[in-house]
Amino acid sequence: MSSQVVEELQSAGLRITTPRVKVLEFFRSTESRHCSAEDVFRHLVEEKVEIGLATVYRVLGQLVDAGILTSSMLDSTKLVYELNQGKRHDHIICVNCGRVDEFSDPLMDARQKAVADGLGYVLTGHQLVLHGYCSACRPKPQDPATRKKA
Repeated sequence: MSSQVVEELQSAGLRITTPRVKVLEFFRSTESRHCSAEDVFRHLVEEKVEIGLATVYRVLGQLVDAGILTSSMLDSTKLVYELNQGKRHDHIICVNCGRVDEFSDPLMDARQKAVADGLGYVLTGHQLVLHGYCSACRPKPQDPATRKKA
């Protein structure tokens, strides 16, 4: 059991339980930045941790509520979780290969706040997800010499 994970849970006011420790250790050790509850569950089962999917969901919610993890809806079907590193960011996803990149843009943030203010809202947060083709998947422009003439 990692002392860093124990301290993090304690400082968030959470009791030290095996499911919380195992889930947080997973996020501290994985190379994958964005993981679904199913990803976490599969990994823990492979590691022979006796845990149910419902428990994984419950623990993920507790870690989000405590501010240790953040959650994002990167597509219309799946919520993903990542360590909260204190810096708000947005995502861009390749529609071909699924690559996810993170970015921050102060001008976009300011514009979103201005829109909310203009509509009488007080922003409590936001998620921006852009979709497109990454540089590896982007369709190549056709050579003008090989194009069919209309």
